[in-house]
Amino acid sequence: MAGYSGSGASIQRQQLETSSSQKSQVAQEELFYRNCRAAYLAVFRSSLENITSKEQLCLVLQQAGRNPSQKRLSRYWTPRTSKLSFDDFCEILKKEKPTEKTELIKAFQKIDLNGDGYITHNELYKVLTKKGEKMTPEEVKDVIALADTNQDGKLDYHEFCKLFTSTADQCQKAALEKLEADTRMRRQQFGSESESAPKNALTQAVIPSAGTPQKTDLETTPRKADSRPSSRPSSARSRRASVSSTITMGASNIKSVKLAEPKSIQDWHHTSLKGCFFLEEDGGIMSLQYRLHILQTSTVYLTIKPLNLSQAEDKTSSWMSVDTALYIVRENERPEDSDLVCFTELRDKEKFGWKGELSSGVYYLIPFTTGCRLKRKRKIINKQAQLVYRGDNGELVLTKEFRSALSDIFEVIDLDGNGLLSLEEYNFFEQRTSGEKCDEEAWAVCKENFDTKKNELTRQGFMELNLMEANDREGDPRDLWVTLESMGYNRALEMVEACPFVVDVYCEVCKPKMKAVSLESGSKALSTAVYKSVINKGEAKVMKGNDNVIIYTYKSDARITAVIANKSNNKVTVHVNNEQSKNCVSSRGITVFAVEVPPRTNMVCQHVMPVNERQEWTYNCVESLMP
Repeated sequence: MAGYSGSGASIQRQQLETSSSQKSQVAQEELFYRNCRAAYLAVFRSSLENITSKEQLCLVLQQAGRNPSQKRLSRYWTPRTSKLSFDDFCEILKKEKPTEKTELIKAFQKIDLNGDGYITHNELYKVLTKKGEKMTPEEVKDVIALADTNQDGKLDYHEFCKLFTSTADQCQKAALEKLEADTRMRRQQFGSESESAPKNALTQAVIPSAGTPQKTDLETTPRKADSRPSSRPSSARSRRASVSSTITMGASNIKSVKLAEPKSIQDWHHTSLKGCFFLEEDGGIMSLQYRLHILQTSTVYLTIKPLNLSQAEDKTSSWMSVDTALYIVRENERPEDSDLVCFTELRDKEKFGWKGELSSGVYYLIPFTTGCRLKRKRKIINKQAQLVYRGDNGELVLTKEFRSALSDIFEVIDLDGNGLLSLEEYNFFEQRTSGEKCDEEAWAVCKENFDTKKNELTRQGFMELNLMEANDREGDPRDLWVTLESMGYNRALEMVEACPFVVDVYCEVCKPKMKAVSLESGSKALSTAVYKSVINKGEAKVMKGNDNVIIYTYKSDARITAVIANKSNNKVTVHVNNEQSKNCVSSRGITVFAVEVPPRTNMVCQHVMPVNERQEWTYNCVESLMP
């Protein structure tokens, strides 16, 4: 019995440690998003406002205590970027670490050749105006005037680093103080009863999961008289208007509604095109969209699934577990007015599909993935792959590994799968990797210099084109890496930030015509289609205490999606807590956040999927109105 008692105490101690660790993690998340919001609101009036220039992005990052280089900024603000949201800013801030004093001192010590702790003005001037990101003479004079306090012609860089880091700290502190002052003023203006209301306003939208439902339990938050301990933070418990949803989903192979092919599908008319989901630097997902023309009213069978590029019989590509979907819409003049016709709900392993009747006309097929499983992977690359080398004759040669990666890229951008690249297919590749397009004249030059067939580029021609690019740079692989990273590859030549897919359309009575029409990220038509599908098929729950705020929750065999509908004429902020969910992965990667929903607006709150589909998973979400 004594041994058993000791074992029980050990288990209890482990449980307490786990609980403490979870609470600490939540506290860190809330502090991070509080700092994000403070920095953002120091520059903008509301977190609903967007960053509209690289200069604004730099300013708000500096307000958060970061000091990004122009090269780092260009990773987040590309030629294709027109705006960044508050959510985008939060994701960027996760990647940008504050500059440490020790790092600054190490940089200065490389210039301080005699190691006396000082740098002359001339030495500093030469470095800042001729190396790295060059400063103007006026900017250097301002730096020297600020740092050389005793005007002795030398810079005490230890003091300068101390000044730099303290200034960054002061920026953060001032932003937090402003946020807290604004919060207190709002409570006074709106007559808030609760002085214990949270000072930490959190972030915007997130996304939930899917599976086979076995139990649904909707309830309100605990009453004030309920003295039982709650695992939710006190900030969540203090809010009065809330909705609690608990959905337990079975393993994917249990009670799932299977996708079944029509029995006579071999006699149906068929067309197929490939595509790819690309993970953007700002966390968005870019994909091709397609135009579908149905000539006669017909029964149609549509499917989408990840494309396996692995040559090994016993191994599949790493992205085969990424969820996919197709939304079929009739496009109107305004994307937000697009009519949602249907979407792929049924599933057979990694394939998602829909079968039904479509009348004659033009439709748009919009591929979709939740982002739950297509996420940026932080993998330490010990050795960067070699792309080119010089052969015995001194000529540049593509390495075997690079040729293999290029072959897979060719397979992805060869949309119709005929083994050749048309100008249209090549231009989608160019748009993705350089933001530009190849005109007819440049394409004619390509056909003259590289292997072609039927006026289209062959796989060998595509290899030759990349070899020419390497020769143009005399073997410098930097531009080649830009291409590879745009296509989702890391420095080990692994495709980790992209998911190729294939779309198949079967039509019983006529030949369907499908064409890729655009390469887009976060289109209005897609977001409209997603929230319409949830509102049409999801379960509605009115927020207690505010009849104008409704939470819609849609569940399928693969995911759960929640949408917040704000029918009022005022902005609302909804606090979302997923702490009690089990075996779940969110597209945002966080458990506690907030969503600001503009007046008379529908907004996707989150998507959630199981981490392990072979096990039961529980979606437990509490949505609460913030004061």
